[in-house]
Amino acid sequence: MTAQRVRIIGAGKAGGSFASALDQAGWSVDLVSHEQFVDATTALEARRARSDQVDLLLICVPDPVVAQVASVIVADESVVVAHCAGSLGLEVLAPSTRVASVHPLVALADSERGSKALQGAWFAVSGDPFATSVVTALAGRAVHVAEADRVRYHAAAVLASNHLVALLAQVDSIASDIGLPLEAFLDLSRVTLDNVAELGPAAALTGPVSRGDWSTVMRHLRELDVHERQPYLSLALRAAALVDAMPSAVELEQLQQAVRTDR
Repeated sequence: MTAQRVRIIGAGKAGGSFASALDQAGWSVDLVSHEQFVDATTALEARRARSDQVDLLLICVPDPVVAQVASVIVADESVVVAHCAGSLGLEVLAPSTRVASVHPLVALADSERGSKALQGAWFAVSGDPFATSVVTALAGRAVHVAEADRVRYHAAAVLASNHLVALLAQVDSIASDIGLPLEAFLDLSRVTLDNVAELGPAAALTGPVSRGDWSTVMRHLRELDVHERQPYLSLALRAAALVDAMPSAVELEQLQQAVRTDR
């Protein structure tokens, strides 16, 4: 069987991860940096994608410049032009005619970790069926996301990964202030994720909010740094809504007052 051929534009975390993973999967990989692509002295061959050279041209650049990069690509009609941006639809790939999107639902911290994470990952795909060839090569699982749902899909991905990092950074800040390592809390997070996977969010919820114990939440707010209080309360109320344990109007006013008041 002839190896699939891919040219990847963008040698950052995403591009490097895809390049390494697809190379290990037996694909022929040509990795072109964004700088090379926009350099007028070296970009001509990278911008021209002929069917005798490449099957797939995969754009792995920051979202705001995907359309700019796609607009100067000259691709044969048989070449698939795709991007890996989660929030963008297929319209940004004009004027190419065979277009697709392949967004991995994994955090690509660097190319080494990323290439491993891509193996067996979930991918949101749309457009040309060739996109599933990438998923198959990486032993992944494909989900199809409608164009109208792309932005909400990506918001969910950001919540699941990027905002989780921000939340754990807040944990780290509090833990370090009291002389404890972040590692002491990470097993708690892992077990909680396992519980959510097995039971669903509502059944997995534990802690004071699940019991309607708003007096403990009040004590937490009074001890937290003023900048940490509103995020904490917002998450507490979101958790309470899962199990129909919202505070009374009086309790809510007291909680909001605690957010605004200096210790």
